[in-house]
Amino acid sequence: MAESFADLVAAEDVLLFVNAAVTATGQREFHAGEHEQRLSLDFLHAYVRVNYRPVYAAALALDINDHNAARIVEWLLRTAGEVGPAERRVEGRLIAARLAAMPPQRVYRLFAALRAARVNNRRTRAIVRDWLAARPDLAHDAVKYRSGVKTAARHAHLPLDRGGERDGEVGDFLFASARRGRARYADARLDAYRRAHYEQAALYELPFTTAEGFAARHGIPRDVFLERIASRMTRLERLRTQRQAGPGSATDLATMPLTRLALYVLSLDVEARVRRRAELTGALRSAARRVAGPHAGTWGRVAAVLDDSYSASGSAVKRRRPLAVALASHFLLEALAGTYAAHWTSGGTDPLLVRPFGPTPLGARILDALETSPERLVIVSDGWDNAPPGLAGEVLRVWRARLDPERRTGVVHLNPVYDADGFDVRRLAPRVPTAGVRDAEDLPALAEIAQFAEGRTGLAELRAYLDRRVELFLGDVPGAPHSDSGSHSDSGSGSDSEEAAP
Repeated sequence: MAESFADLVAAEDVLLFVNAAVTATGQREFHAGEHEQRLSLDFLHAYVRVNYRPVYAAALALDINDHNAARIVEWLLRTAGEVGPAERRVEGRLIAARLAAMPPQRVYRLFAALRAARVNNRRTRAIVRDWLAARPDLAHDAVKYRSGVKTAARHAHLPLDRGGERDGEVGDFLFASARRGRARYADARLDAYRRAHYEQAALYELPFTTAEGFAARHGIPRDVFLERIASRMTRLERLRTQRQAGPGSATDLATMPLTRLALYVLSLDVEARVRRRAELTGALRSAARRVAGPHAGTWGRVAAVLDDSYSASGSAVKRRRPLAVALASHFLLEALAGTYAAHWTSGGTDPLLVRPFGPTPLGARILDALETSPERLVIVSDGWDNAPPGLAGEVLRVWRARLDPERRTGVVHLNPVYDADGFDVRRLAPRVPTAGVRDAEDLPALAEIAQFAEGRTGLAELRAYLDRRVELFLGDVPGAPHSDSGSHSDSGSGSDSEEAAP
C-alpha cells in the first residue's frame, strides 16, 4: 500500500530528530555557535515529543548520544500526565533500561535537573530509587559522586539505611559526617575519604578524580601523584594524563574504544605518531576488529571518501571530533571490507598522519571512488562541499540517475556534525541516504537506518524498525540480551564508561 504524503513527512520528521539525537550535544560546532545549537535542539525535542511521543520515547533504544538520552528522559518525566497508564509503563521500562546503560555521572546530573525542575512525582521517585538500588557499590558512588548521590537521595526521600549497617554508613557519610567527626567507618572507601583530609597516604585509596582534589590540597607534586595513583586510574584516565605520566602500554591502547582511541591518536604530534606508528596502527586495527566482530570481511568491495578538510578540526569544545570519526571509520571499514580503498579529501594516503587542513573537494574524491565500481561507497563528512560548491551532490545525482539506476553501488553518507540551521545533518544529495554519526562504532547500525532517509520509505516501515529495536533493547525478543546486561558498572576505581564525553 502506498504511503500517504503525511506519512512520508512524518517519517522525515522522525529521521530529523534521530540524526540530531545522534550528533548534537548543544555545544559549539565549526559552523555554528552553542546558542544556535541549543535553540535548534530545544525546538526538535519539543516538536517530536508533542507530535510523535511514542517515537520520542523509542529513541532511547537507538544509538543516540547520552546528552539527548538524558533530555528525553527528563521531558518524559516532566510531562508524564500527557499519556495514559499503558504508555507510561512502556516509557518507564525504556527509561530504566537507558539509565542502566548511561555513565553514572550523567544520571546524577539528570536527577539534579529533575530536582531543579521540581519533578518529583511517584514514578520519578521510583525510578531514582530503583536506579540507586541497582548500583553495584553505593559507597563508591558516595565518594566519587557525593553531591549527586546526596541530591538524588533527598529528592526521592530515600533513607539510605534500609540495607543494614553499610547503607546506614552511606547515609551518615552524606548527611551527618560533621556529627561523626573522626569516628571510623567500616567501609574502607568511606574511611579513606575521612582520613584523606589529614593523611596523604589515604588519598591513594580513593578514585582518581576524588584523589586529585586532595592531592592539590596537600600540595603533592603532579608527577608524584600520577605515579602513585596509577593503579586506581581507569584506562581512559591514563590516556588523558599520558603526557604527564609517560607513554601508555600497548595493552592499554589495544583495549580502548575505537573512536576514543582515534581522538587520542590525533592529539599526538606528528613526530609521536611516526615514532609509535606500529603501536598506534596495531591498536586501531585491533579496536576495529572488535567492533566488526563476525562481520569482518563480509562487506565486499568498499570505497570510502573521508573528510580531513579544515572544518574537520571541530570546535574548541569538540576538538578534532569530526576527523576522529573519519579516522576511526577508515579502520572499521578496512576491517569490514573484503577489498577496501580510502580517498581522503586532502589527497593524503597515510591515515595515521591526517590533520584538518584545506578545502573540501568531495565531488572530486567521490569521482575517484566511483571509478573503482565498489559495491559500497561510504562518505564520512560534515557535508560542506566547497571545492567547487555542489559538485558532490551533482556527481551523486548523475551517477544514480544515469550511470547506476540499478543501484549496483550502495551509497551512504554519514555526517558527524549537526547543522543547527537545517535542524538536521547536512546532506549532499536528496537521494543519498544520510545519517548522523557520533561514534564510528555505530557505523553498521547507522548504515541500516540510513535507508529510511531516501524519501522512499514511510512511517509504517520506520515504526516497525523502531519497534524491533525497542524489543531488542528491552530484551522482549527470545534469546536477546536483557537491557540490564548493557549497564556500566564501575567497581573499584571506576569504569571507562564514567569518562564518556558529552
